[in-house]
Amino acid sequence: MKNKINLIDLIKNLNVKNTKIKFNLNNGHDDPIDLYANNPRLINNQWLFWRTQTRNFRVGQTAICLVRMSGKFWLLTTIKQVTHELGVTNGINYEGQELEEYSGLYGRVVIKYHKSFKSSTVNALTVLDDLEVVQILPSTFEGKDFPGYDKVRLSYKELKTIVDRDKRDWVAALQSQKAVYLINDKSTGKMYVGSATGDNGMLLQRWRNYVSNGHGGNKDLVDLVAQKGFEYVINNFTYSILENYNSRVGKDYILQREFWWMETLGTKRFGYNN
Repeated sequence: MKNKINLIDLIKNLNVKNTKIKFNLNNGHDDPIDLYANNPRLINNQWLFWRTQTRNFRVGQTAICLVRMSGKFWLLTTIKQVTHELGVTNGINYEGQELEEYSGLYGRVVIKYHKSFKSSTVNALTVLDDLEVVQILPSTFEGKDFPGYDKVRLSYKELKTIVDRDKRDWVAALQSQKAVYLINDKSTGKMYVGSATGDNGMLLQRWRNYVSNGHGGNKDLVDLVAQKGFEYVINNFTYSILENYNSRVGKDYILQREFWWMETLGTKRFGYNN
């Protein structure tokens, strides 16, 4: 008796003999699961239909797009029929029409599969029997769920996704909190300790400022962005919470704790606290 569900069980009406699957992984610069959370179209068009030297699809074929979430787990983001080939190398070479009958699965079906081959695009028949459905999310994937204040560590791109999409669990957790927070520069190891006291905005508003301009108005970070550009922040900064407080905690106490963390971590002498 079969006690597991495979992807093929959810897409029985497809002509699998004429179907290919594109496995999208981190390319060393961008993680496609983060990009998908912020802009599904970017993955379902550019990443799915990008061609280098190899001709991935033919007109009339069906293209299944999978994006690695972590390890052996993948997210089904779309299924499209290829309608046009554009004759492009090192660019978007195809156009396609999304199959509406499976739209309820897009961004929700989590698949377990160990990918051991180098090719990113394969004939569906070679792998479909091994693509196990392990979860169907209650709603379309929007990025990381809020893990608790003591477990927050976000890249710039992850934070931008949360802010741009007003991810509900994160907004609810951060919009009413005062905090002492840490920004870490992964390239140099330098750190910046900041605070959200209410007078300068609650934690969500403070972090929105960093998403907007990269520096939040902090002098050393303003100088860094001016010297190295916003792209440096996007590629190297992470954001975490050192301490969080409810709205009744006074500004003076939070500033004292901010100073304590600056001294403890040495961010005035070795980091970005001016």
